[in-house]
Amino acid sequence: MSDTRLFRSLRFYNYRVWAIGALVSNIGTWMQRIAQDWLVLTVLTDHDASAVGITIALQFGPQLLLLPLTGYAADHFDRRRLILLTQALLGLLAVGLGLVTLTGVVTLWQVYVFALGLGCVTAFDAPARQTFVNDLVGEKHLSNAVALNSTSFNAARMIGPAIAGLLIAAVGSGWVFMINAASFAAVLGSLCLLRLDELLPVTRPRHNAGGLTEGFRYVWRRPELKAILLMLFIIGTFGFNFAVYISTMSVRVFHGEAGQYGLLTSSLAVGSVTGALLAAKRERPDMRLLCFSTLGFGVCCGLA
Repeated sequence: MSDTRLFRSLRFYNYRVWAIGALVSNIGTWMQRIAQDWLVLTVLTDHDASAVGITIALQFGPQLLLLPLTGYAADHFDRRRLILLTQALLGLLAVGLGLVTLTGVVTLWQVYVFALGLGCVTAFDAPARQTFVNDLVGEKHLSNAVALNSTSFNAARMIGPAIAGLLIAAVGSGWVFMINAASFAAVLGSLCLLRLDELLPVTRPRHNAGGLTEGFRYVWRRPELKAILLMLFIIGTFGFNFAVYISTMSVRVFHGEAGQYGLLTSSLAVGSVTGALLAAKRERPDMRLLCFSTLGFGVCCGLA
């Protein structure tokens, strides 16, 4: 009999501990994203949307460019130790950005450098974290755990920006960066509290010089994978520019402050949380639902 309970992955001690730490850290990460974009848009430039776009590109571009290396690292290294390293580095980068901001010496090029550093470290962190879920719950409950991870990420996306907006107005962006740095203690602590003997064994793939090429060939032979990747590419390229135009609209169109920007960003996560919870009840994805959802997303973007 299939198990369709919504929170079934939380029965595992290791997953519960990991989920709590990840939620706290994700809230801090979303707080930093809002503070960083607001700093660039209103302090370091005169409402320059291009500067915000460059900052975001530097932060997320390395995840694509370093894909062969990051995938190899997630497959062949101890994922728990790799995540410990990357999360500690992300915390140190947040401290550095916070210090230069609090001391008043921050410049636009410094933000670019920190954004690039965050992007490079996150490029190694993201695949390790995503595949580490399988070590915690096993393949049987993997789809539910991934959906709950998405729920946690988008719940943080609702909470973090709203808090960041209030804190930016009250104490400034520098302290938001420092709070984010402190939030990494939660995920580092959760990794240290895991019961190592309960981590599920993982078969490590053997190194193959043509592994990346073979991966592309495998995807090319699978029509359903090509369709999903195409949808992700279109949505990611044309639909996920929220940070640029929402921040710009906040100051140019609505003449709002940081608090309003934070609330606008938080409101986007409501639908994502709902979708993630609905996905958590399913044992496997449905292709028709994916196509319908993508179409609905495109129509809504067009109407906006």
